[in-house]
Amino acid sequence: MNLSQGRSYLAIPGPSVMPDEVLNAMHHAAPNIYGSALNDLAASLARDLKKVARTEGQVAMYISNGHGAWEAALANLFTPGDKVLVLATGRFGHGWGEMATALGLEVQVEDFGKSSAVDMDRFRALLQSDSSHGIKAVLVPHVDTSTSVRNDVAAMRATLDELKHPALFMVDCIASLGCDRFEMDAWGVDVMVSACQKGLMVPPGLGFVFYSDKAAAIRASMERVSKYWDWQPRSDPKVFYQFFGGTAPTHHMFGLRKALDMILEEGMEHVWKRHEMLANAIWAACKKWSDSNVLWLNVDKIESRSNAVTLINLNAPDGARVRDWVERTAGLTLGIGLGMESTEDPNADGYFRIGHMGHVNAHMILGVLGTIDAALKALDIPHGEGALEAAARELSR
Repeated sequence: MNLSQGRSYLAIPGPSVMPDEVLNAMHHAAPNIYGSALNDLAASLARDLKKVARTEGQVAMYISNGHGAWEAALANLFTPGDKVLVLATGRFGHGWGEMATALGLEVQVEDFGKSSAVDMDRFRALLQSDSSHGIKAVLVPHVDTSTSVRNDVAAMRATLDELKHPALFMVDCIASLGCDRFEMDAWGVDVMVSACQKGLMVPPGLGFVFYSDKAAAIRASMERVSKYWDWQPRSDPKVFYQFFGGTAPTHHMFGLRKALDMILEEGMEHVWKRHEMLANAIWAACKKWSDSNVLWLNVDKIESRSNAVTLINLNAPDGARVRDWVERTAGLTLGIGLGMESTEDPNADGYFRIGHMGHVNAHMILGVLGTIDAALKALDIPHGEGALEAAARELSR
């Protein structure tokens, strides 16, 4: 029987669930874009975005998705022929590298697979082999949304410092900002890119580039930067329109203001802890389900798992069967196994992702897990019992 009536639940890893408060804030008549109120609003957004990123550096805001933020970061720092090292732990690491290639950069991609974080010994060896310091920057995702792998950003900075390698350290936090602990300044990150549609709980449409004084000095030495992508006027505007390089995304600004208010009222430490506890509940349930040896988490090491997204594998085609059942029967949408296998490979139907980022709480996660448990039973997919009890124990700690 179809029981999907009522409010549906989009449990994909972005766009994430949007709070009613954010949507209501956007339900607003179009404002006067030439008044001073929007100027003050934009300045407050920049100020509080930096609080979430834990930085005293600069932030530039763009009308874009995460791909636009990738390009903006690259456009401000490099010219064709510059060499960058891309550390890939999933589809989105490769995607940033492809963006760099399209801009004419020399791109060295080091692939660490789809289930493991960057290997620090291998990273050290890569830097040591670059004795001439030809590598101008290291690019890495903090969390790769496709695989749910989380990389140890602080450890990578420590290795760069130990070897006295001058490369810029650039981190993609599109999936992790506002979910997994991230400390831009304390961890020595030079450039961080993110977007609004995941942990920041706003509809897709805004991208952000945060940058340090070191990165700003390199930008200042550039002979030419695309006028639209140039981060200088956006982070230090003389007039309002420079914040966004033209007409401002007014309603996204209203939504982001409310989202930042909610995040900062909760407090970053609590936000991070909430995501950690909810992730632990999901992992505890998966451990019980996996007793039948037909279901497993993509990332084995807990320290390499993201608190924002979890990739799960069932024997194909059961991942696709579960996704179809929960959406058609219960109104729950799970994420596809993005980039894990080719579309021609039947193993691609073995994956699904749970997004647990942003505006999520305990009963929402228990609802997701209970619905998946019902699907496993309805579809006669072998699985261990006690998953919901294990999740509840984690949430009661």
